Amino acid sequence: MKKITLVFMCLLLAVSMAFSNGSVESKIAPVANDPIEITFWHALGDAKRQGWIQQRVDEFNASQTKYKVVQEAKGSYRDTLQAAILADKQGKAPNLVHIFEVGSQLAYDSGIFMPVSEIGTFDTSDYISPVLNYYTIGGKVNSIPFNSSSPVLYINSDKLVAAGYSADYVPETFEDMIKVIKTARARNVEGANITFALHGWYFEQWMAEQGAPLVNNDNGRSGRATEVNLTSPAAIVIGNFLSTLGKEKLYSYTGKFEDWDGSDAIFVGNRSIFHITSTADLGNIANAVKGTFNMTVGKLPIPAGSNRNGTVIGGGSVWVTKNHTPEELEGARDFTLYMTNTENMVSWHKLTGYYPVRNSSVEMLNSEGWFDSNAKQVVAFNQLLTTIPNSATAGALAGILLDNRTIMEQAMQKILQGSEVTGALSEAKVLADAKLKEYNANF
Repeated sequence: MKKITLVFMCLLLAVSMAFSNGSVESKIAPVANDPIEITFWHALGDAKRQGWIQQRVDEFNASQTKYKVVQEAKGSYRDTLQAAILADKQGKAPNLVHIFEVGSQLAYDSGIFMPVSEIGTFDTSDYISPVLNYYTIGGKVNSIPFNSSSPVLYINSDKLVAAGYSADYVPETFEDMIKVIKTARARNVEGANITFALHGWYFEQWMAEQGAPLVNNDNGRSGRATEVNLTSPAAIVIGNFLSTLGKEKLYSYTGKFEDWDGSDAIFVGNRSIFHITSTADLGNIANAVKGTFNMTVGKLPIPAGSNRNGTVIGGGSVWVTKNHTPEELEGARDFTLYMTNTENMVSWHKLTGYYPVRNSSVEMLNSEGWFDSNAKQVVAFNQLLTTIPNSATAGALAGILLDNRTIMEQAMQKILQGSEVTGALSEAKVLADAKLKEYNANF
């Protein structure tokens, strides 16, 4: 199990210190004619993605002489946010910080960032609405979306055929999936199960799909969240689904929390009919199963009888720290807009599988015929573009979402292992509400 609590407390301490510290001196102005340095701290340290970022940095620097952008990978998302908050206290904050979606409330509460929409006038209408919606707080765009994703259903269509279904059949609901698995078992199809990482992200997604906020006060959007809705009717529905998977042994996983690679290995190894994971994995998984079995993709299944609202965006965005000169703020904004422009988001999507976050990028990909040769991506985009903008799909804002994911994962595991649904979720709610009360007491 990942040790989230210690990390959370360190972040909370750093946030509290930054919030109470007041203003911090701006950087010393550079010597005349020297380029103004813009620092960008991010959490994408692998060669492929950091290499792409460095290419964009080099292009931006070569395109003008006023600014010089320097990028640096700072470890995990949590490491990056914590480092930025502590650096700001020392008067050495980077200009740009890459923050994951569940760190948005922590970033907002830290007091070291400013809404990017307040840095001059620029158009954000081209950014895909459900993506931008997540990072819009109080009517202000706080950060620019960068690497965005959502979960979809991966299907071993060879096993579907062996179970008596057509190869292009896509289950829409929990109940549809369960029926397929049971039918496959009756026909002695090997790997008749579903796999996905035991991760609180999926609980959040299934809440959103039902139009149910994860926390109160309109998912923390109309006021600070004070309660986590882990015993709501929507949460109970999710718990009952997990209970069925556990009791009837329909679920396969490694036994570890948040084991993305483990669930991928089960599916890629031809040991499962269904797999739920991120759209960002589409390219890698499609390549991994090539020559082993045929694969199709469907929208994230939802409970029967539920109206589909859409998923919550995952991934990260780029925030601007505020204690800098106007020129530095403008330079930070300009690089972020360049990095996420139409052409660059097309390139980013092709390289990584993350959504391009602009409508114009989707149009460009379509005009190039990208979707003709990458048809599986169409399902992912349709799921994103048909998401209904509301408080549930906007995503939760709360300072304890990291801890809450761990709490949800513990409850999910208990239910899968046979614990009573309402009891496990009630216990989880008590823990989550206590964490939230503790966090809110600092602000």
